[in-house]
Amino acid sequence: MAKSLPKYTVPSMTVEQGAEVAAVLQERLNAMNDLALTLKHIHWNVVGPHFIAVHEMLDPQVETAREYADELAERIATLGSSPVGTPGALVKSRSWDDYSIGRADAIAHLGALDVVYQGVISDHREAAEAVEESDPVSNDLLIGHLRNLELYHWFVRAHLESSSGALSTNGVAREKTAATKADAAAN
Repeated sequence: MAKSLPKYTVPSMTVEQGAEVAAVLQERLNAMNDLALTLKHIHWNVVGPHFIAVHEMLDPQVETAREYADELAERIATLGSSPVGTPGALVKSRSWDDYSIGRADAIAHLGALDVVYQGVISDHREAAEAVEESDPVSNDLLIGHLRNLELYHWFVRAHLESSSGALSTNGVAREKTAATKADAAAN
């Protein structure tokens, strides 16, 4: 079923442009909702000697992802489209796999989270670039999000980095592999 164009959008944009930008933002809305849930899942399932540090580090990240989801949904609505925030729609439209680590050591979770953040940040940068010309406001919104997403990614990576600067998950693209590699490097 084809999506219909919105009845209106923001001044100086056509409804077609507004719908295109809204579609890009909808993908990021899905990603932020998924990230918030993934971070909370890790928060509940982290164990080991670094438990409290990681457990407490994640709550502000969850809140930020939720805030960004709200900002994205409101921008989609401002563009005249309808944001979709249901779990079924998220699962149906996402291009990534569900987070695959259950109860595990903090460093293993952080290894997997490194991969998650790499994907989220890369996709956010692509989205910012995709809307740069047609909608500088949405571009600015996405760039603003990147500041904290990259900061939180650094927080995660700081746990995975050796004193010589080597990252235990360097070059790894799969969560489970990253979790295993990070855990092995820590032990």
